[in-house]
Amino acid sequence: MTSGSGKNRPNDDLTSPGNGFFVPDLCRVRSVFMLVVSSELMALLLAMAHARGQWIDWSYFGLVSMLVQWTVLTCAALICLARPWLSRRSTAGATLAMVVLVAVDVVVFSSLASTFIYPEPGPERWQATGKSLLIAVIATLMVLRYFYLQHQWRQQKQAEMTYRLTALQARIHPHFLFNSMNTIASLISTRPEQAEDAVLDLSELFRASLRTSERLVPLSEELGLCRRYLALEQLRLGDRLTVEWRTDPTLANQAIPPLTLQPLVENAIYHGIQPRTAGGTIVIESQRSGDYVYLLVQNPLPEPGAQEHQGNRVAFSNTQARIQALFGETAVLKNSRQENRYTVTLRLPWQTVSRYP
Repeated sequence: MTSGSGKNRPNDDLTSPGNGFFVPDLCRVRSVFMLVVSSELMALLLAMAHARGQWIDWSYFGLVSMLVQWTVLTCAALICLARPWLSRRSTAGATLAMVVLVAVDVVVFSSLASTFIYPEPGPERWQATGKSLLIAVIATLMVLRYFYLQHQWRQQKQAEMTYRLTALQARIHPHFLFNSMNTIASLISTRPEQAEDAVLDLSELFRASLRTSERLVPLSEELGLCRRYLALEQLRLGDRLTVEWRTDPTLANQAIPPLTLQPLVENAIYHGIQPRTAGGTIVIESQRSGDYVYLLVQNPLPEPGAQEHQGNRVAFSNTQARIQALFGETAVLKNSRQENRYTVTLRLPWQTVSRYP
């Protein structure tokens, strides 16, 4: 299994799901801030509706604001403490429990506030408490409904993304199978040990292409697949292929989607080395700058008159779709042509992933 850690984690916002429970973690600082701002806006609306002959009844706003803030913060704290218990209940059961909790909390604080507003017992005190309770229950149900719909939407988007990633990864299969098999067949009689190594390299590549359960792997593992692929191509191309590695060993645990670099290296072979009579040099580089890791694959441009194949753009767009589905806008894939060299640059957020048995 894999586990990731690093600076670029998902944002801790108010609507972020946690542990499959549809209500977000209200213990987080940003969640508390959003609750305070939202409740203050609600108090402002109530003060505007209550005002007579002016825009806002500031005295009423102060009282309502104090009551709403105390109620919202205590309810958030209670829900936060009860979260482990609530997450084990059904959606209906958890909703009912939270509504009851909010109702009890509102009755307590509203009763205390009513004693200051209405010193003498009377129907006004009970009416104010009843209105506060009704408003709180309606608002709670609306907020919980919003959280539930957001949770359902996020689950659906996650399922769609997982399906899309699996489909994209399944499409990225090395199309050098027949060339590799022919090379292996020619080596069996003359160099059986190299033929055996080539079979192992080929099996590892196809095993990786069929392994769709892992979303992120260490960069060292992805580079290992690139080395196996290049070893196979070296048998076919011989001296026409030269590889220059400029990789940073400290980035071995950088998280990367499986089969991200290998298709780019494959493109460098088929569109930069193979069409050239003299072959050329492929440069594979990794470096870190701040909160980002940059991976570069560079190859010589085809000779004048060579036609660019559609597969080059397909592999590029597939890889781009995969990294953006996993990392969002922080991941960038771009290409450039300069001084007869074609360079593909992949930028990923600095995030580590470790492999455990």
